[in-house]
Amino acid sequence: MKILTASLFLLFGLYIHAQSTINGLVLDEKNRPVMGANIYLEGTYDGGSTAEDGTFSFSTLETGTKSLVVSFLSFETFTMAGDVTYMKDLTIKLKEDVNALDAVVLSAGTFSAGDNSKVNVLKPLDVVTTASALGDFVGALQTLPGTTTVAEDGRLFVRGGDAEETQIFIDGIRVFSPYTPTTNNIPSRGRYSPFLFDGITFSTGGYSAEYGQALSSVLLLNTIDEPDQEKTDIGIMSVGGTLGNTQKWEKSSVSVNASYINLAPYIALFPDRNDWIKPYEMASGETVFRKKTNSGLIKLYAAFDATNFELIQEDINFSEGLRYKLNNKNLYVNGSYSGVLNDTWSVFGGGSYTRASNKQGIMERNINSVDNAFHAKVKFKNRVSNRFKIYTGAEFFSTDFEESYGDETINNVNYGYKDNLAAAFAEADIFISKNLAFKLGLRGEYSTVFKDFTFAPRVSFAYKLSKASQLSMAYGNFYQNPSSNILKFTQDVKSQNTSHYILNYQYNADRKLFRAEAYYKKYNDLVKYSGYFPSFQSVFNNDGYGYAKGIDLFWRDNSSFKNFEYWLSYSFLDTERDYQNYPTAAQPNFVNTHNLSVVGKYWIDKWRSQVGFAYSWASGRTYTNPNKAGFLNETAKPFNSLSLNWAYLISPQKILYASVNNALGFKNVNGYQYSNTPDMNGDFNRRALRPAADQFFFIGFFWTISDDKKSNQLDNL
Repeated sequence: MKILTASLFLLFGLYIHAQSTINGLVLDEKNRPVMGANIYLEGTYDGGSTAEDGTFSFSTLETGTKSLVVSFLSFETFTMAGDVTYMKDLTIKLKEDVNALDAVVLSAGTFSAGDNSKVNVLKPLDVVTTASALGDFVGALQTLPGTTTVAEDGRLFVRGGDAEETQIFIDGIRVFSPYTPTTNNIPSRGRYSPFLFDGITFSTGGYSAEYGQALSSVLLLNTIDEPDQEKTDIGIMSVGGTLGNTQKWEKSSVSVNASYINLAPYIALFPDRNDWIKPYEMASGETVFRKKTNSGLIKLYAAFDATNFELIQEDINFSEGLRYKLNNKNLYVNGSYSGVLNDTWSVFGGGSYTRASNKQGIMERNINSVDNAFHAKVKFKNRVSNRFKIYTGAEFFSTDFEESYGDETINNVNYGYKDNLAAAFAEADIFISKNLAFKLGLRGEYSTVFKDFTFAPRVSFAYKLSKASQLSMAYGNFYQNPSSNILKFTQDVKSQNTSHYILNYQYNADRKLFRAEAYYKKYNDLVKYSGYFPSFQSVFNNDGYGYAKGIDLFWRDNSSFKNFEYWLSYSFLDTERDYQNYPTAAQPNFVNTHNLSVVGKYWIDKWRSQVGFAYSWASGRTYTNPNKAGFLNETAKPFNSLSLNWAYLISPQKILYASVNNALGFKNVNGYQYSNTPDMNGDFNRRALRPAADQFFFIGFFWTISDDKKSNQLDNL
């Protein structure tokens, strides 16, 4: 018995001697104790947690070199390797996790919509349920601050820039012809259905060095990475029909969406101010194929549409009206790969091809054009650490534009241009802490048309003022080649450029968001030409210039009222420019000094319905009255429109939808057209440029067939 007792005491002594005590103190970067942090030896069960004063202590039988790990929510994980016998009286400082949900976001000039965005201004659902949008993502974005109301055009005009200054990308790859073709006083629409997209980033200025060839704005559309289930969507509308289907397998999926639009039945019921010979007709189709690999994702996207119409429009200079016809075919193909190379490096690569064929007839003139455009891009990302990320890449643009012109006296004159543009960019995200971050970038471009290099620095900064608010600033230079309307007549010009300065304040808490942003843009080297329109007889130069400055305000509230959400946007814009054939600097006729939008959506349980409204008001735009001295010397009356919509769930998968644009029938005037010659009294007669129709009515039935028997197309209405 004595021998057994002695042996136990000996073993206990050896055990105590073999144990090591690991202890210390855990603090944050401001030397405050961190309570509740987890501390353990990697690969063992030995560990503990910190007390209220930040101290910790635990014992272990492990010997030799081990890794001590300290982790806590909102802090970066700390790892220290060493001999366990020396892990005593440690003082460990944890750094804030810059990837935490409450970390600062570089948001100057940028609106994001998507489930993965830290700051959502618009959700994907909003893009298609806004009453005034009519299912067009561009229409929904026109309710955001920074955009200008040009109702007869339909494209995006951002912060004093014309529509050609905004570029659109799908999965990071350029779209060369994003809008459906149209004619005067009939608004265009975005070509691509929101059915296939789940993320949108709309940058009104100061955007990343990754994107170029845009003076004012970029719009990034991201296709769905992986559908949640197989389904079929059917739509029967007052203007046509849609059909969509998604098939899903273990590592791949494909979605197809087709639509047919014909306005003939609608115009027969609701005639407008045009004399239609062949009402607007369009057939379109889109498809996305996705395949997961061991280390990445492959996407293939393709879209095709064909449009044609013919009409006679009122024109003060032609007693019988102006006859116009259009036949357009557009093909867009996009492929991309994104994947992981190793623990720190990832890669993205892709390309797109666009072929746009356009046949126009204007009175006795025939203008036919074919535009072939290609974009290839590769980008690498190196995650050096949570606080430092590097992006670098290169891209190549190729454009081959051909056009022919013929009339009663000219027999098909051919002309056009070719341009190859190469670009490289580098950018770094630097997070000093979760309250302070910088983005530094540089972009360089070389155009074979101009044989000239351009260099564009970009920088942005964000500082978190409190848990719910932050301040951001951005600066950048931006270059863009003149449009095809210029380059097809001359290549003896150079890139146009702007400089952006942005100051942004943002508050985001309790499902409420407030943004206030001030900006200043300076334009240089804008193209000017002589004559009413650019032509071979025009004299071209880059002597144009201009500025744009203003304030944008945005408020969104999703929580104050049950089942009701709304947002308000207001923009003040002060701008002048001297470009195109302007005789002097003036406020362009596509600019509203004041823009206001109010959008609301309400869910009514008893009616199984969602009702919504969108009200837009914009101050009048400038026009030139030749009966008075000066250029762009008068202002039209303000624009007003109230749109309403109603979605009724007949059953979980069947929806009846109705909407009306400009429900109150405001008599809007987009400007005035004056006669080319004065009357016998020396006065120039005029006519008001009114919308083709004061109101537009829409009704549709939408049916979804899916495995869960719950999904519907409310997201797409």
